[in-house]
Amino acid sequence: MTQRDIERKLFALRDGGYAAMQSKIVPNVAPETVIGVRIPELRRFAKELKNDPSTVLFLSRLPHAYYDENVLHALIINEERDHDLLMEKLRAFLPFVDNWAVCDTIKPKIAKTRREEFLESLKLWLVSERPYEVRFAIGMLMSHFLDDEHVNEALELVNGVKSGEYYVQMMQAWFFATALAKQYEAAIPYLERGLEDPFVMAKTKSKCSDSFRISSDKKSYIKSL
Repeated sequence: MTQRDIERKLFALRDGGYAAMQSKIVPNVAPETVIGVRIPELRRFAKELKNDPSTVLFLSRLPHAYYDENVLHALIINEERDHDLLMEKLRAFLPFVDNWAVCDTIKPKIAKTRREEFLESLKLWLVSERPYEVRFAIGMLMSHFLDDEHVNEALELVNGVKSGEYYVQMMQAWFFATALAKQYEAAIPYLERGLEDPFVMAKTKSKCSDSFRISSDKKSYIKSL
């Protein structure tokens, strides 16, 4: 499928109302670049493209002109089942990710198969100067490394991130709120001492207050810190 074919398909799937909504919730993306294709449609399209040999050309044409192409690119990456190819595709694409929505769409399930190797790559992205590489790394730590074996290292790594970028800080808060829901005993000392970033500390407490996975008594204690 050629680049023109992909664009035609995306515009054929366009939903004007959805495009307007996406433009509002992803404010740093130019509205004229938002076609307005809903995620289920993009996910089906990604599954169709993953076995098309010409898809490699689409993946290599960076940066993409449209926001929806970036979301589609992320969903194609999620379909990759070869670890080495996955890492190659992530390294090529992440430098061009410029918003939280595309960043958070990148959720490769295969990341859990060679975890120690993947963790080393995440550590490099955590110190990147590109905020969405950092956000991606924190999201992957939250999804795959809050188990008993890795939780302490993950907590230390994320607490050590000093970014000042809003969308990185919000992912840090999401990470700590999730850690408190999953691994309370390991995570609570970090809040008792105070997180490195006061803004992240405040947003973590706020997210905990809204969480359905944290008990009322724990919420009250967290709020008091």
